[in-house]
Amino acid sequence: MALDGITLYGIVNELKSTLLDGKIDKIYQPEKDEIIIFIRNNGKNYKLLLSANANFPRVYLTDENKENPVTPPMFCMLLRKYLQGGKIIDIYQRGFDRILFIDVLSRDELEKEVIKTLVIEIMGRYSNIILIDKESRIIVDSIKRVYKDMSKIREIVPDVKYEMPPLQDKFTIQDFTKDDLSRKLKLKSGKKVDKALLELFEGFSPVLSREIAYRSKVDDRYINELSEDDMEKLNCNLNLLKSLLENSNFKPCIAYIDDNPYEFSIIELTQYENLVFYKSVNEAALKFYREKANAESLKSRSHDLKKLIQTHLERLYNKLGKQLDELKNAENADIYKLYGELITSNLYKLNKKTDAFKTINYYTGEEITIPLDIKYTPNENAQMYFKKYAKLKNAVEFLTKQIEETKKEIEYLEGQLLNVEQCTLPSEIDEIREELADTGYIKKKNKDKRQKKSISKPLHYISSDNFDIYVGKNNVQNDYLTMKFADINDVWLHTKNIPGSHVIIKSKGANIPDSTILEAAKLAAMHSKAKNSSNVPVDYTLRKYVKKPTGAKPGFVIYTNQKTLYVTPDNK
Repeated sequence: MALDGITLYGIVNELKSTLLDGKIDKIYQPEKDEIIIFIRNNGKNYKLLLSANANFPRVYLTDENKENPVTPPMFCMLLRKYLQGGKIIDIYQRGFDRILFIDVLSRDELEKEVIKTLVIEIMGRYSNIILIDKESRIIVDSIKRVYKDMSKIREIVPDVKYEMPPLQDKFTIQDFTKDDLSRKLKLKSGKKVDKALLELFEGFSPVLSREIAYRSKVDDRYINELSEDDMEKLNCNLNLLKSLLENSNFKPCIAYIDDNPYEFSIIELTQYENLVFYKSVNEAALKFYREKANAESLKSRSHDLKKLIQTHLERLYNKLGKQLDELKNAENADIYKLYGELITSNLYKLNKKTDAFKTINYYTGEEITIPLDIKYTPNENAQMYFKKYAKLKNAVEFLTKQIEETKKEIEYLEGQLLNVEQCTLPSEIDEIREELADTGYIKKKNKDKRQKKSISKPLHYISSDNFDIYVGKNNVQNDYLTMKFADINDVWLHTKNIPGSHVIIKSKGANIPDSTILEAAKLAAMHSKAKNSSNVPVDYTLRKYVKKPTGAKPGFVIYTNQKTLYVTPDNK
């Protein structure tokens, strides 16, 4: 969801109480459309994030640490020149518009006090961060320059006067009356209530409009279907929102669907079941956009990596098909040995000019016709057949080994494809990418020695018998769980001959009941290539019977003393 004007109002209120009179210490630009300002106020340090990202434009206090470019971008240098060392003297918003203003008092080259205003316009793909002179309203520069040929409405370039986006003819939540509401709504009789509210009120987002309609029990109704009682409920809930804003009685929350952040708001979203509440609007915004950004990054990275793995797999599938065809042909080698033997035993009957001859196969008693090359003597023909037999026999051994290696390679990459699907963090995708680079499937990137290696964590479950169960999401985690984390008497599980995760049950010196083993087996099946199948075979054994061969690929182990359970994964 886009950051709406009502939620921005809550963020502005919190920023004013936290940052006013604060001193700007440092300014960084980690992304092309993102600024982070370090502020010192009342003995505390704060980081203010300003983003003009087209998908997620936003403003809030953050605790994130981002890597900055070695050479600061020009706009960052400009902000440092005019704002670093300055004092924040005001933070405000025009009505409930999605535009934030930050006034900063600093000194120019002549030590004269000047006020520069940082304008953050949160408007989807038109979002921008603009520095202007407070008094003259002249633009100093912006993070995105907008020239005349790019926009007929506003030019945003240095030395041009800053013009506000035109106001829309809408109510604000603070100045509407019941009669105004009734009159305006009747003009939108063919619209659903939430759509009409969105068009009528400044700063409303679709989720906020739906919430007002939902609380008024008219979320599935059209305007021309509303009764006087319905109108009274709408008016009552709008006034309740007005009161919450006037008293700063915010109840920020994030709504989750399938464990993914779906919406967030300054008020309780009663239309959703799974809500998580936060102490501040800034905290909720940080959590929401961080998870959204992680999800987008994960989606993008996993898509690219899956495509790369799939390309390698397609090549291997074709390679395996050709190898199997060659093996099938090579397995007919015995016929050439028979030809050689029969020619040798019948040399006294043959002459050089014969291109074929018939004889009895002394193994079956049946008549057989043997082709001969008239350029060669019968004995030379026999020797050629013996050589062809020997060559094909060697080919069978070679192809059998090659097919086994190809199958192992396919199994490894199919496992990696599954690992990518199971990743929940960008760092886990990075671990898989690094492993594929180490194993030669993709080109290695030059590593920044200053960058710390990411460490991801496996999934953790607790069984109904109160035993800890851990599930790896990639081969780095699988190797760690099995070879380092697990004790020798812990139970190790894996789907039988099917790519999947390593699963560990921590025994803590106790006997693990069958019910816990069954639950862990279902988890192993659920985190395998057979997750959508039934009666999936899952092997389990003690960790001490699991070994990793020298030089084996990440995630590959061998094991003994196993037992097998057949389970159907629970994908709920």
